[in-house]
Amino acid sequence: MTLLSVRDLTTTFAGPSGPLTAVDRVSFDLARGETLGLVGESGCGKSTLGKTILRLVEPSGGSVHFDGQDITRLSARALKPVRARLQMVFQDPFASLNPRHTVGTILATPLKVHGIAGDPRAAVRAMLDAVGLPPEAAARYPHEFSGGQRQRIGIARALILRPDLVICDEPVSALDLSIQAQILNLLVAMKSALDLSFLFISHDLSVVRYSTDRVLVMYLGQIVEVAATGDLWRAPAHPYTRVLMAAVPDPARRRQAAPIVGELPSPTDLPLGCRFHTRCPHATDLCRRVVPPLRALNAGQVACHHAEAIAAFPVV
Repeated sequence: MTLLSVRDLTTTFAGPSGPLTAVDRVSFDLARGETLGLVGESGCGKSTLGKTILRLVEPSGGSVHFDGQDITRLSARALKPVRARLQMVFQDPFASLNPRHTVGTILATPLKVHGIAGDPRAAVRAMLDAVGLPPEAAARYPHEFSGGQRQRIGIARALILRPDLVICDEPVSALDLSIQAQILNLLVAMKSALDLSFLFISHDLSVVRYSTDRVLVMYLGQIVEVAATGDLWRAPAHPYTRVLMAAVPDPARRRQAAPIVGELPSPTDLPLGCRFHTRCPHATDLCRRVVPPLRALNAGQVACHHAEAIAAFPVV
């Protein structure tokens, strides 16, 4: 059953050099109970897409249907009950927590704002326990915790309203590797315990491989490949996906990360044809002239003129 349906979603900002389209006609569905990954380089529009879905950034076009309801045009008052079911875990676990409030206040505030009945102190204690923090943490301030503990607080704040969908915006990128594993395990456990759905945004493909069911690959504001996680690793069909995979180091094989060749084009001066052709080792004249549509391939989708041939290449 589809929980989130995004159609032709577009987000444009006014810039000194002209309009900048950070999200360009993005469409996808997320099923109830699914963890959907969203990957791409920094600056490709991943975080803007997540914030636009939540209406933290207003869309310039397109629609977002959540549980069958179009939420893109709701007033602030009409959107309030929907917000309780849509929550976000932010990238920076320190900047996203109010340093002047205790953890207890931070976690109890959403309950107060949404008028949730019951004892808020009991709810806070229960949620702290669920994310692996002691009850006395409620009386302390964010700066008294480590980065991993602060991210647990951010997760607790997102989950205390028992949402249906949580958008995780690079939730482990600011943490040490050992702490990253703990936070990922916590998210997986909470998904099972609370019957959650996730949109998991990350630039790290190894993180996405561990924690998702399907993956969207994003480049310069557009989705260029969609596939089940296992299928994507077995036979990636877009050259950008392969470049991202090569950029992940493999300590077990003592393989260094291969740098992505070329600079990311300016979003205010996009290349003609395929947006990736300026960095693509497989680019032809067709790629430079014609925009490839996002089309079905096997069980997924890909926006590449030469996808069939590229998918047949062995994965390095």
